[in-house]
Amino acid sequence: MNAYRHTQFGAVIVVTIAAAAILLVALPASVWEVGTTTSALLGSTALFLAIVLALFASLTVEIDAEHLRIRFGIGLIRKHFPLDQIDTGRPVNNPWIYGWGIRLTPHGWLYNVSGREAVELKMKSGKTCRIGTDEPEVLAAALQEALANSKPVPD
Repeated sequence: MNAYRHTQFGAVIVVTIAAAAILLVALPASVWEVGTTTSALLGSTALFLAIVLALFASLTVEIDAEHLRIRFGIGLIRKHFPLDQIDTGRPVNNPWIYGWGIRLTPHGWLYNVSGREAVELKMKSGKTCRIGTDEPEVLAAALQEALANSKPVPD
């Protein structure tokens, strides 16, 4: 049973890739007819854009009794964090320069598909990472509840 599940649509990534695809399609026919090398390059670029779109069009965050899990797009890129290794989670705002995708920042790894809001996980090991979300307060509250329910009650 999941205590939390939310999928955020990666509007920035989708719009950027769609714009690049439109530019490819809008190229004059003379560019397409230059030769097989140019056509192959354009075809490879279109294939690359389609793969990036499939991989990063969304970010799904799930919390169950044992893990916080994240999954990008179609699910080939995923990560899980055992709840017993997470100390806290709090809403944060990322500077615009941190961007989108999977990035190493001064605050640890960032997993994000759109926007600047995130939840920063502080691990018991002292490491931190950030998970982008369009509902940081809801995710942080769900995480705190899951952490409280997963910790053994002292005698």
